[in-house]
Amino acid sequence: MEDSGVILCQISVYKDMLDQVTREIESEIVKCSELESNLSVKEAELTRSFLASQFEISGLISVTADSRNSLKLLEDEICRLRSEHCQLLRRITEKREGFVKMCFEFQRDIFVDGDNELRSLLSEREFLENEVRMLKEKNATVKNSILAYMEDEMWNQMSD
Repeated sequence: MEDSGVILCQISVYKDMLDQVTREIESEIVKCSELESNLSVKEAELTRSFLASQFEISGLISVTADSRNSLKLLEDEICRLRSEHCQLLRRITEKREGFVKMCFEFQRDIFVDGDNELRSLLSEREFLENEVRMLKEKNATVKNSILAYMEDEMWNQMSD
């Protein structure tokens, strides 16, 4: 009987040890469940972040493609405007050269055909300018003499 008491005592010790191990295992299982739950939350957050990044990358790729198309259109428009600018400058240059040529022809025609008339007009102009200058000088002389006369008269009046 004694042996059965020792065996029962041993069984009781083993049972206590088994209960202790069971509690530790259950505690570890709870910890693992909490850790698994936390990891599931982090996985969900990372998945959401990944999907948001994928969406953003898709948007950026779309914007990049649109920007490239827009850039190509702008480059084409700039080339067209440059071409129009060159053509406009060429037309302006041609018209300017034509105008200068017409001016030279006009001057040549005036000097060749109307050389005598031009000379007579220039000499008449010079004559009239001389007449105006001489009249201005005479006018100034008359004015000065009138002022001198008036001054003398005033002195005479004041001295009387």
